[in-house]
Amino acid sequence: MIEKYSIRTDLALEQKERFEADHVEIPGVIVEEEEDEEKEMKITTVRIETENGAKAMKKPVGTYITMEAPGLAVPDEDYHREIAETLAGYLKQFLTPRKKDSSVLVAGLGNRKVTPDALGPYVVDHLNISRHIVREYGKYAMGEEKVQMVSAIVPGVMGQTGMETVEIIKGIVKETRPDILVVIDALAARSSRRLNRTIQISDAGIHPGSGVGNHRCGITEATVGVPVIAIGVPTVVEAATIVNDAMENLIRAMESSETLKGAGLVLQGYHPAEKYELVKELTSPHLHGMFVTPKDIDETVKRISYTISEALNQLFSPGTCS
Repeated sequence: MIEKYSIRTDLALEQKERFEADHVEIPGVIVEEEEDEEKEMKITTVRIETENGAKAMKKPVGTYITMEAPGLAVPDEDYHREIAETLAGYLKQFLTPRKKDSSVLVAGLGNRKVTPDALGPYVVDHLNISRHIVREYGKYAMGEEKVQMVSAIVPGVMGQTGMETVEIIKGIVKETRPDILVVIDALAARSSRRLNRTIQISDAGIHPGSGVGNHRCGITEATVGVPVIAIGVPTVVEAATIVNDAMENLIRAMESSETLKGAGLVLQGYHPAEKYELVKELTSPHLHGMFVTPKDIDETVKRISYTISEALNQLFSPGTCS
C-alpha cells in the first residue's frame, strides 16, 4: 500500500516521515536532526546518496536541509535577522568548494500576481545586484574586497511567457556564464503547521510546480549546466490533507469517548494511506485540486522574502545589508 501512497509535498523531510510512520528504513537515505533551543529552531538534514533512495523518496540524489522555525511567520525583526544569519550559514556549506569571487545568478521563480507563488519575485526585489557595477568599475566600487557578481532574473511562469522556465534560464546561463545558480520558489507542504514556518535548502535543484501536481521541467545542474542551489518555503497545503488531519483528530476524540470508542478503534486500525485515499475520494470532485493558504499570506510572504534576501545579501555582498 505504501508504494501507492502519494502525498503532495515538496519537502524531503515530509517524504521521509511518510516511511517513518510505517517504521520503514530506506537504504541510501541518511537523516540527521539538530535542535537549536535558543532560536527555537529544528534543523533536519536529509541526504539521499543512492539512486534507489532517490526512487523511494521521489527526490533527486542530493542534500536537503530543512529549517523549521515557528517564529518565521511572526513579525519579529530581531528573530528574522537571526533566521537570515542561520540561513546564510547553511547556504555557505553548499558554496564552500566554489571560488571566492564567483558569479551568481539568482532566479526568483513563481507568479508575482499570485501571492502564495510570489516568494521568488519578492526575494529578487530586495537583492543587492552587483554584476553590472563590478563589470563596469571593478569589485572595489562596491566598497568591499570580496564581492561576488550577483545578477537576477524573474522568469515568470509558462502561462505568462509561453516558455518553460528552464528554457529561459538556460539561455541566460549560456550568455552570462554564472558559476552557480540560486533558485527561490514557493513550495507545497503536507502539514499545515509547516506553512510559512519552514525553509528548505537543497543542492539537487528544483522541479517547479511538482508539489501541486503541475509538473514542469526540472532546473538542475544537468539541465542548465551549472550547480544549482534551491531555496523554498511552503506556502500552500492540499485541501485533502487538512480534511485528513481533521479526521485524525476526530478519531482520537472518538477513542476517548465511551459510546464512540469502538468506532474510533476501528478507524484507527486503517493504514494512513487507506485513510488518506478515503479522504481524497470523499472530497472529490469538489475539493479535488484545491490548495489552501493562510489568510495573512500577503504580509507573511513579503516578510519571509526579505529574510531570505538578507541571507543572500550577507552571503554574496557582506557589509551591504541594512
